[in-house]
Amino acid sequence: MIRKLSRSIREYRRDAMLAPVFVTCEVILEVLIPFLMAWLIDRGIEAGDMAYTVKMGLILVAAAGASLCFGVLSGMAAARASAGFAKNLRRDMFHHVQDFSFTNINRFSTSSIVTRLTTDVTNIQNAFQMLIRVAVRSPAMLICAMFMAFRIHSTLALVFLAALPILAVGMYLIVRHAHPIFERVFKSYDRLNSVVGENLHGIRVVKSFVREEKEMEKFGGVSQAIYDDFSRADRLMSFMSPLMQFCAYGCMLLISWLGAKLIVAGEMSTGELMSMFSYIIQILMSLMMLAMILTMLTISRASAERVVEILSETSDLQSRPEALREVPDGSIEFQDVSFSYAGSGKKLCLSDVNLKIRSGETIGILGGTGASKSTLVQLIPRLYDATCGRVLVGGRDVREYDLEALRNQVAMVLQKNTLFSGTIAENLRWGNASATDEELRHACHLARADEFIDTFPQGYNTRIEQGGANVSGGQKQRLCIARALLKKPKILILDDSTSAVDTKTDALIRQAFLEEIPDTTKLIIAQRISSVRDADRIIVLDGGKVQGVGTHQELLASSRIYREVYESQTKGGEADASHATA
Repeated sequence: MIRKLSRSIREYRRDAMLAPVFVTCEVILEVLIPFLMAWLIDRGIEAGDMAYTVKMGLILVAAAGASLCFGVLSGMAAARASAGFAKNLRRDMFHHVQDFSFTNINRFSTSSIVTRLTTDVTNIQNAFQMLIRVAVRSPAMLICAMFMAFRIHSTLALVFLAALPILAVGMYLIVRHAHPIFERVFKSYDRLNSVVGENLHGIRVVKSFVREEKEMEKFGGVSQAIYDDFSRADRLMSFMSPLMQFCAYGCMLLISWLGAKLIVAGEMSTGELMSMFSYIIQILMSLMMLAMILTMLTISRASAERVVEILSETSDLQSRPEALREVPDGSIEFQDVSFSYAGSGKKLCLSDVNLKIRSGETIGILGGTGASKSTLVQLIPRLYDATCGRVLVGGRDVREYDLEALRNQVAMVLQKNTLFSGTIAENLRWGNASATDEELRHACHLARADEFIDTFPQGYNTRIEQGGANVSGGQKQRLCIARALLKKPKILILDDSTSAVDTKTDALIRQAFLEEIPDTTKLIIAQRISSVRDADRIIVLDGGKVQGVGTHQELLASSRIYREVYESQTKGGEADASHATA
């Protein structure tokens, strides 16, 4: 785990190494100050030697100033190293997530990935800063102060050693019981993010159904669970400080009692006893910092494990080392294809699919809800891999292609059309970053998006809000179609992507496809038969199986399912017309 996380330090390794060096220098100087103070008292003040007193006073001031400088330098180096480490860690995680398949993302959930990229990385950043500064300072201070205490009076210093086993056992028991609680807390954070994200994403539905109170109740339940777990963990961790103070102040009382006797017996000077008290305070502060470090490390350990889970996850979809980078044409073939989201032979969404689609064909795909129409087309650009069988594009198995090369030749307009915050032009250039203004206008003309873009005062520079909240569903669909066309793909997949446009606009878009991109293979998933009736062939899916393939007329004669859908839609249209006439 530590080795995997340490790879993200990279260019900040120098600062990460300098911080402990500066801290060590700071500690050495701090530990020397009480020793010098003892000489000042015993050889200067008590001896009445003013010259020696002034000399030692100046040395003490210089030592304190140097200690302060090293402290500032260590703080600056630790801050740079920890902030840089967190930046790199977030970048590495985000880049790694970009390679995830949908299966990988579903395994973690979106809210969990967000929590790991934010809260968990912040916890690791804080722990790392402590490790390279405080975690070096505390043990170094403890060891150096103990060494100096033994140098002053070895018998008296044995009091410190007696307290160490008590501290070690107490800390171990506290951390052992607190760690599982923090693991549970971060899983609760995942649920909290999920509730908030779901609520904000569907806020219109929440308000239209007046479900605000129910959503607040759901949020309150998760929030209360986090509060309860954190309170339980904090109660456990709170025992750390009293344990430290008990041991430290117990040592102070014993040393005061024993030291007084040694002074009376003439075995110890007043300056040495004063130094011992200074070392007690330094040891006390070291122990207090150790308690703080252990608390932070206990919290961050759970976070580190969650982050490493992301970094260690291997995408289910990988390009082969010698992957093909050229897609010859837009031909598609399904050979005995079965698919399950569970990744096994159980609960198949597609079963024994055999299809052959020629390059440049226009194929309609029709079927009821749950017929696995979207699943079928998502196998073409390898958004998922077939569980059984093979999917071929350009005569080669899709698994033989480089993922980027394959997906660059397959443009998809999904059911859930997504636009990003930015201008219309910026959204369109997702399809082709180097597209000219003329190419943008041409693509929008084919998708019939220019009709409404030209009505906006700022035209293609009109700002799109997050998710396309300031454009209608039909406008969003046409922008997404234009964006896909800018890729100039060999295969174009429209997954029910004209459902929000009127039939006339739908027909114009299909006519433009026929005239402008005849060599592109076009797969059109639709609910309306009018959207696919002019296709070269129509595939009828039912229950994940192909129930019929043919032209509109052929399917009317041979497919009961297609005929029933056609009759229900045409009769509905006649009934609507009669009602309108009446």
